[in-house]
Amino acid sequence: MILWRCAAMPENLDSPLKMAAKLSSMPFDLQPVLQGDLLQLRPLRPEDFADLYGVASDPLIWEQHPIKDRYKETVFRGFFRESLEAGGTLIVIDTNGDKIIGSSRLHGLDKDKSEVEIGWSFLARSHWGGIYNREMKQLMLRHAFGFVTSVIFVVGPQNLRSQKAMEKIGAVRIGSRPDANGQISLVYQITASTWQP
Repeated sequence: MILWRCAAMPENLDSPLKMAAKLSSMPFDLQPVLQGDLLQLRPLRPEDFADLYGVASDPLIWEQHPIKDRYKETVFRGFFRESLEAGGTLIVIDTNGDKIIGSSRLHGLDKDKSEVEIGWSFLARSHWGGIYNREMKQLMLRHAFGFVTSVIFVVGPQNLRSQKAMEKIGAVRIGSRPDANGQISLVYQITASTWQP
C-alpha cells in the first residue's frame, strides 16, 4: 500500500480529478513526506550531500543524460545547490536499510494550467528495473494530483532509458520544447483523468 502524508488531504475522495478540483485552492506543498512500501521521499537537506553524491558519483547513471559529467563532484555540487534552492527536491530513501538511493523534484507549478513538472530524477543502479522508479513516481503523482490536474516530465531525446520509464508509468509524449539549457527535450504528460495508480 502506498501512503502519503499531507495534513489537509481528505481521504475519501472518489478520483484524482475530483481531488484536484476540491483542493485547487490549497497551496501546492513542494516539501511533502511521502511513504510507500519500498521508499520514503522527504525534502532534501544540506546534510544529504555525501550520501546523495555517493549515489550520483556513478558515471553510468548519467551516460544518457544531457549533462554526462554530473558524476564529477564539482559538477554535482552545482546540481545539489540548485536542488536545495529549488525547494521541491525530494530525497529517495530505500526503507529496507534506510539508505539514500536518489532524488527527484517537483518543479514549475503553473496554476493557470493546473500543472507541475516531476523531474531531475535519478536512482542508484542497484535500484533500476522498474519497481523503485514506479513507486517513486506513484507517490509523487498521487501527491501532485491533490493540487493539479496535469503532470509533465521533460526528458532528453538521447535518454532512451528515461523515455521507456515514462511509458511504463503511463506517460504520453505530447511534444518537445527547449530545456533550461536551450536543448530540445521531449515532453511527456500524465493527467489526473487518465492516471491509473
